[in-house]
Amino acid sequence: MTASHGSEEPAGLSDSTRRRLAGLARRRRTRVTSFTPDRPINWRPEDVRRPGAEFHTHFEEDSAWRLIADRIEQGEPIEIVRLRQPKGVKGYVMKIDLEPDVPKLYVKLELGSRKVIGRSFHYSEHD
Repeated sequence: MTASHGSEEPAGLSDSTRRRLAGLARRRRTRVTSFTPDRPINWRPEDVRRPGAEFHTHFEEDSAWRLIADRIEQGEPIEIVRLRQPKGVKGYVMKIDLEPDVPKLYVKLELGSRKVIGRSFHYSEHD
């Protein structure tokens, strides 16, 4: 885990930040999921089953980002956290209910310079 939870900022997430996150997530050229020592990621869409999909298919890169953008635009709650790496940078966390009797989907994002960085996409280990 690379975030300290329970550190939501009093003002919450602004509409402009929500729009920016969703817009960047929709475009392939403005989203990143590359691991670096300074920015470790746990990005595993292929391990998460798509709800309602035939033949028990799993998410892939594009469908994971589509879900993220859709949920942000639909008003999914987003917790603002402070990341451990890089220290103190804001992270944006969603814990998404996909279907009954399945752990929540844990999504963590970071805003970069004109891009969104996918830090986590996997079943939650704590909910």
